Amino acid sequence: MTNASTPAQSRRRQVVIVGSGFGGLFAAQRLKKADVDVTLIAKTTSHLFQPMLYQLATGIVAEGEIAPATRVVLQKQRNTRVLLGEVFDIDVENKTVSSQLLERITTTDYDDLIIAAGADQSYFGNDHFAEYAPGMKTIDHALELRGRILGAFEQAELSHDKAEQDKLLTFVVIGAGPTGVEMAGQIAEMSDKTLKGAFRNIDPTQARVILLDAAPAVLAPFGPKLGAKATKRLEKLGVEIQLNAMVTDLDYDGLVVREKDGTERRIESQCKVWSAGVQASSLGAVLREKTGVELDRAGRVKVGPDLTVPGHPNIFVVGDMMAVDGVPGVAQGAIQGGRYAADAILAELKHQQRPEDRKPFSYFDKGSMATVSRFSAVMQVPIPGTKRKFETEGYFAWLGWLALHLVYLVGYRSRLNTLVNWFFAFSTRGRTQLAVTEQQVYARSALHELSKLEQHRLAQAEADGDPAAVAAAKETERVTGTDAPAKPADSA
Repeated sequence: MTNASTPAQSRRRQVVIVGSGFGGLFAAQRLKKADVDVTLIAKTTSHLFQPMLYQLATGIVAEGEIAPATRVVLQKQRNTRVLLGEVFDIDVENKTVSSQLLERITTTDYDDLIIAAGADQSYFGNDHFAEYAPGMKTIDHALELRGRILGAFEQAELSHDKAEQDKLLTFVVIGAGPTGVEMAGQIAEMSDKTLKGAFRNIDPTQARVILLDAAPAVLAPFGPKLGAKATKRLEKLGVEIQLNAMVTDLDYDGLVVREKDGTERRIESQCKVWSAGVQASSLGAVLREKTGVELDRAGRVKVGPDLTVPGHPNIFVVGDMMAVDGVPGVAQGAIQGGRYAADAILAELKHQQRPEDRKPFSYFDKGSMATVSRFSAVMQVPIPGTKRKFETEGYFAWLGWLALHLVYLVGYRSRLNTLVNWFFAFSTRGRTQLAVTEQQVYARSALHELSKLEQHRLAQAEADGDPAAVAAAKETERVTGTDAPAKPADSA
């Protein structure tokens, strides 16, 4: 076990941030010149610009452009260090955070804690669906989907069975929110434009793209007007929109859908994308166990007006993990929450404000956007001083989307590279990032099968009472990474 605390003789106020997403990164940057030591702990090495994952999955941008290394982003911030590891325990009495990387356990002291661990894909209790329909929350998800999408075309090119070709060329996107709409639109455009004429045995333009949702409308949070506009544009692209349709089962070759009247039908499709729901990080459950704080149905923490855990004014929860009325789970909510937490720490550090005197967090809604296709997007922006919202769609909304997302990309080089890729993708219909590897496509399945094999081997060794075989099985799990991170007995 490693202790990552600062030596007592040089100890300043210790701020620990969990997560390298928008909330965590912007909180760390806000504390750049503060008289504190900042430790950012994250389970990935990069800061992921999640709103552009669908462009990674469909070959428009490269992973490095939307996921710069967190350590490099913060390298000039001398009061900040970055630790790789997954936080599994928070000791609120002793003010320590425990994280794990492989078998290495690291304990870090804190005076202030900002938890911005984000959210995972939710399959609404059907976690086995993930094997057949990857979500859109991580780089691994996007790269796997890129491989599955392009792999489906390659398999169809080799087939001479019409039924098999139809199954391979049917792409189903589950969830008609912004991510689902963006993904469906890009698969349709890739099929119709980028891959047109690239195959000899199949016609990619005949691919079938289906957008499914149990809700009665596309882009429901945007209202009926913009939802109707997006629907019309998607249908023009050839996307089949099926609403009031709930997915009840998924397997390798397709899915079962239940209609509003209770009838069920099956769709044959090898490539499925899941974008239907989110579930807050499991750290919410850890906080509930340690502090008794309430969680909502999505596992988000019901924080106080100052974004802290009730009774613990030094523990902030921001981003997708916080449950605050009127604050949607978008990048701006995380950015503003992270900055608010950092400002509260700064105010207390300068003796300008006590925790009990903090002003409640106030979210400034800068609007919502979603792209539908090339040259087409929807935009909704609140009109200051009124309850009304300015709504527009089409080319100018699309330009607004590009400009806003370019601004929030981290690093000038990432912005320049993204701009170049956008130029070629949108002016020539070509895409520069269509390379896939077998590992990207099959790694999830391979690791799953290896994990089951090693678990069986371990169980057999334990049943036989063979210590050497047990040790060998555990070592194989450790080396291959198929062992799940476990909370060590001595860290409870």
